[in-house]
Formats: sequence, structure tokens, C-alpha cells
Amino acid sequence: MQKRRLGKDGPEVSALGYGAMGFHLAYGAADTQAGPDLIKHAYEMGVTLFDTAELYGWGENEKFIGKAVEGFRDDIVIATKFGFALDNGNYGTNSQPDHIRKVTENSLRYLGVDHIDILYQHRVDPDVPIEDVAGTVRDLIAEGKVKYFGLSEAGPQTIRKAHAVQKVTVLQTEYSVFERDVEAVLPTTRELGIGFVAYSPLGRGFLTGSVKPSAEYEEDDMRRFDPRWQPGNFEKNLDAVRQLGELAQTKGITVSQLALAWLLAQGDDIVPIPGTRRIERLEENLAAADLTLSTDDLVRIATILPDGAFGARYAGGMVPDWI
Repeated sequence: MQKRRLGKDGPEVSALGYGAMGFHLAYGAADTQAGPDLIKHAYEMGVTLFDTAELYGWGENEKFIGKAVEGFRDDIVIATKFGFALDNGNYGTNSQPDHIRKVTENSLRYLGVDHIDILYQHRVDPDVPIEDVAGTVRDLIAEGKVKYFGLSEAGPQTIRKAHAVQKVTVLQTEYSVFERDVEAVLPTTRELGIGFVAYSPLGRGFLTGSVKPSAEYEEDDMRRFDPRWQPGNFEKNLDAVRQLGELAQTKGITVSQLALAWLLAQGDDIVPIPGTRRIERLEENLAAADLTLSTDDLVRIATILPDGAFGARYAGGMVPDWI
């Protein structure tokens, strides 16, 4: 698979990475017994960036990834995240320096590694100055426990403040043909030489073409409450995917492959991390790394979805504030 560099001075990784969240959060029950075989297959197909987080099962996803990659750990880049805390069944942000250190030590143990390649702040904490966060990660880097610092869902001002203390190697934020808001932040990351990792590059599965109304998902599946799956938005988004599917069919590819190829075409600094729990979907996704869309293809996609999907990307007050 082709490689891309994350940031001006960051690690070289596969053009498509793998996001492991779905095995332990947001998409219902998963077969974690079969998961290691999928992770190994991804590696064999050229994937070298694997993304996890403390939040995904409160350590269970990190243990899962650590065990799955132990035979080839030195050949890959592992990214994980801090920034949340669980309190009486509810979770909120926590990027206090002592908490960052505690979570990092836990992550090292759960992953079974001696260092973390990329350590992200999962969400900006309004109660902790970003300079303090960046300073703490700077110290962890100096101690050899972390290689690179990343932010997730951060705005230009926050990125600049953090970068002034400790070089930010990569920003991770939702980005897809369905979700375009982050395009307003990309000029900042490009100016500063920061790479970009796109999560939910398939619109939480909507861009696979295999969707159903929100009420038909399990209670613990976030799509049951996702605004884009709600009546009114659902039908409009379904029609957009139908049109994308027609374009994909003319090229002999799937909607998922079209969506991933579109994202890769937005810049060499962008690395999508689609997640899946099925090997056939994994193979389908990774084949998109070899596709090139024409100018006419890109114009047609822009005509179908000029501003992204219908409906907010999160329910209620869950949409992050970028500062």
C-alpha cells in the first residue's frame, strides 16, 4: 500500500489506517474473538497505523489491539488517546496533568508496549489550559514514553497554542464526503506542517450503502440516535448515497471505495482510518488506496453533496466546540 507521512516530521504510515473503536464502543456487540485475525489481515495487506483509545471500553480496546499486534508491533504505528474520565456512570473531559500521566501508564500496560507512537488528547478540556496539556505530553516524550503528540477535534487557536509548547504532529477529526466542517481547520494544520487523520471516513457506515432506519439498530448503537439517521434527514442522505452509488457503479467500484478515494484526493496529508469488524469490508476499504478519481468524478461528488450530509454529526450537545 502507498505510504503517507503524518506531518512534516511525523511517522510514515499506510495511506489508509485502521480505527478499532467499533469493537468496544458505539456500534453494538462485536465478536472480539475473531478480531485479532482481522487486525493481522489488515497488517498483511499493508496497514501500519492502528488507532485505539482509553475510552473504547476503558482499556479493553487497547488490550485487544496490543494482543492482536504483538507479533508485528515494531512494524506499525499505534495511536491512543487520553482526555476522558468516568464518574458514576457518566463521562466527561479530564486532561489534568496527573490524569494524563495515569492514563498514559495504563495505556502502556494495556497495549503491552514500552512507548506509545502517537498520543492524542481525545477532546479539548475547557478546564485545563492547552499549554498545560502540551507541556505534560512534552515531558512524556522526553521520558521516552511517547513519540508524537496529537490533538483531536481541536480548533485553530487551540492547535496554535499547543504547537507553541510541543510540536503537534497530527490532528484527528471527523472528515468524509458527509462531514466537511473541518475543511475550515485544514489551512492551519497545513501552515504548521501538521498531518491529518480522518475518523468516521464512511459516515459511521452510511457511506457503505448498507443502512437501515435508526429504530432498527440496537439500543447501544449510536446510529439509533444519530441525527443523520432520523426521519427527514435519513431519506435525503439515502438518496445522496444512491447517487454516489450510481457514480461508483460506472467506475466498477463500491460507494465505500468512492468515498475513501474522495478523501484521499483531498490532500497527501490526509490519512483516513476506516473501521470494520468484517474481513470482506476490510479488503473492500483497503482497495480504495489504489484508486484515482478524475476531475469530473470530483465535480459530480461535489454536486451530489456540496456541503456534506443532512443533519448534525452528533446528537444533542455532543458536537465539539472548536476554538
